Amino acid sequence: MKLELRKIYVKDIVFSDKTYTDSGVLYINKEEISKLILEDERLQEVAIDIAKPGDSTRIIPVKDVIEPRAKLKGDAFPGTDGKLDEVGRGVTYALKGCAVVTTGPIVGFQEGIIDMSGPLAKYTPFSKLNNLVLNIKKKESVSPHEHEEAIRLAGIKVAHYIARQCIEARFDEAEIFQWKDLSVKLKEYPDLPKVVYVYQCISQGLLHDTYFYGRDSKEMLPTLINPLEVFDGALVSGNCVSAGSKTTTYHHQNNAIIKECFKRHGKEINFIGVVLSPMTTVLDDKYRNSILTSRIVEMLGADGVIQSQEGFGNPTTDLMMICKRLENKGIKTVLISNEDAGVDGKSEPLPDGTKEADAIVSTGNSNATLRIPPMDKVLGDLDALEHITGGFEGSRQEDGSLIIEIHGILGSHNLQGYSYLGAVTI
Repeated sequence: MKLELRKIYVKDIVFSDKTYTDSGVLYINKEEISKLILEDERLQEVAIDIAKPGDSTRIIPVKDVIEPRAKLKGDAFPGTDGKLDEVGRGVTYALKGCAVVTTGPIVGFQEGIIDMSGPLAKYTPFSKLNNLVLNIKKKESVSPHEHEEAIRLAGIKVAHYIARQCIEARFDEAEIFQWKDLSVKLKEYPDLPKVVYVYQCISQGLLHDTYFYGRDSKEMLPTLINPLEVFDGALVSGNCVSAGSKTTTYHHQNNAIIKECFKRHGKEINFIGVVLSPMTTVLDDKYRNSILTSRIVEMLGADGVIQSQEGFGNPTTDLMMICKRLENKGIKTVLISNEDAGVDGKSEPLPDGTKEADAIVSTGNSNATLRIPPMDKVLGDLDALEHITGGFEGSRQEDGSLIIEIHGILGSHNLQGYSYLGAVTI
């Protein structure tokens, strides 16, 4: 399979009477976008704003971030927007340097915050993007699960629509990805270790879900997937998990581990596969998924595994159970996880563990606190602060500043390593 990713670099967003891109500027017709969103009868109103790097703007509570992408032929985001068809091949347009951000009244208590400037900005990659912010309100009768679905679909539809309007524009760079047949890959670099990425996604229900080709991942078993599908929107975030460790749709589209594996393929490793493994709340499912995931990896003939998780708490059990099985099969495994070590950093950092987990990359202590100044503009609802993970009663200070834990910052300790934070042993 061959995927050509044509990148258009967006340096600015402005409102216009037409949606298109030219010379690094993305022009947005606000009325078109509003009409598209309100086609969903569950939604009552939408306010559309632009938030640029350096602006004194706070976005809270953030639900998802999506990079605009579209196929030259066919549809990106299969099963979610447009027809259900195979992706991961052909030509895809990606609008880099910008994103669609969804906000509005809180759905689940674990949504997050983005500041476009100030001390918080360095902890989230989304402060560096030109963001089209959709502040969406539902009708009163809509349930929380319908609310989540409506907002999720609205963000994807808008990102897809914008990219479709730009596929005839001149692109700035083309990146080619090749994914060969497994029989070829296994023989390609015989002197390099064969490496598989175990891609764990949250699949818990209770507003904690991921969608693969539009299918709720908690209904899936561990599956061997083509990494190029991920770049085309086959994986979509549908969860309100802790903002710091949440894998947004943008994170899926730009999976840092997959990109790094491609970069090192043929030089340091032979990157041979990706196993998508759901993380549920049911203990039997955790056992079953650990058995099936490790079996697939073993059947691929892997020498080593990179394993990432999503969320915190019971997902760490999935992480450790799979690691233990892989290591006991002689497959060296490196884990990526954050730490919940308390505000002072002295508490037990992980809720579960195993002696086989002897190679862990930390994305930092999510309980560390940060004091942030007030912003001139708030998109969304600042009152949500006390209900998101990382916020608490007393977060607001008399001078207008806020004290929050790193947990509450969107993408602050992302478990694919797409973050500013890390940890060292002292």
